[in-house]
Amino acid sequence: MSHYAFSVVEIVPEPYAVAPQLTARLRIEETTGQVIHAIALRAQVRIEPQRRHYDDLEQGRLRGLFGDQERWAQTLRPFLWMQCNTTVQGFTGATEVDLVLPATYDFDVTGSRYLHALGTGTVPLNLLFSGTVFTRGRSGFGVEQVPWDCEARHQMPVQAWHDTMAAYFPHTGWLRLDHDIVDRLADYRARHGLTSWEETVQVLLAAQEEGVR
Repeated sequence: MSHYAFSVVEIVPEPYAVAPQLTARLRIEETTGQVIHAIALRAQVRIEPQRRHYDDLEQGRLRGLFGDQERWAQTLRPFLWMQCNTTVQGFTGATEVDLVLPATYDFDVTGSRYLHALGTGTVPLNLLFSGTVFTRGRSGFGVEQVPWDCEARHQMPVQAWHDTMAAYFPHTGWLRLDHDIVDRLADYRARHGLTSWEETVQVLLAAQEEGVR
């Protein structure tokens, strides 16, 4: 039976991709000397927010996700960021392979809201691996599964995600709205002679703040 050890060498922005993405460089070691022909590898990438400290500004930004800080002992729990996959070419002993991590600025996605709230430091990740391993068997190929306990923790720099978003969405964010809300915003913009969506939102926010006061 093969035995595997996974680790993450680094996670870096991918500057020339068609869509926003990070690239995780994985190191895979097979410690029994088995000849590996290929691995169809799957990974669940989970964020473990309880494994880092948050300053006052970050705590305020994260209130919408985790509630007030008094509740964080119950609400700060690991959550799924994404699922991804890759094919590992044949090797004996150890190899390194790139795993594509698609990124999004969609604020309906919990991971995006969490990462946008962070200023500096690192993001505690845990990659859980599964998949199919093709080995050399007695009569040709052998097939086995990646063991269920294969995982790798990694501290991804927050700046890697911010740099990726800045490259694809410079000085902008992205919000998905219902068609009815878009129509109401467009009508408000037209009636008030506003020249941009930014100005429209600024006027609405200023009116709301004035009403509160």
